[in-house]
Amino acid sequence: MDINWRAVLYGLLTSIVIGILSGLAVPYTDLSLPVVGASLTGLIAGAVAGYYNNRSTTSDATHGALATVIGALVIAVILTVVGTLLAGIFGLGLGLGLLVLVVVAGIPGAVGGIIGGYLHRGREDTVGRPAT
Repeated sequence: MDINWRAVLYGLLTSIVIGILSGLAVPYTDLSLPVVGASLTGLIAGAVAGYYNNRSTTSDATHGALATVIGALVIAVILTVVGTLLAGIFGLGLGLGLLVLVVVAGIPGAVGGIIGGYLHRGREDTVGRPAT
């Protein structure tokens, strides 16, 4: 499978922007409901990657998951560095806990990739059509 790195980059940038802005706009929501923030970010970033990829359902899901996981890794590193600088060892512990969310972020990213591919409507899946 060829990876469309442009689609992954668009999803990655979306994931980073939403991850940083959501933490600035609604403080402490990641501490109370971290899965909701990661899931929503994953769905949106995955949908962007799937929309720009627009090849097949499997490819869209792969690109959405890839973009979301890479974006979650970048956000986890940024938050770990900032948390360690501000809170010392406590910030480092929270940052390492974010790595668990990185793994979980791939699932909504894959679902978002499928949704984004179907929203594009630039292709038709040929699965199940009889050959004439």
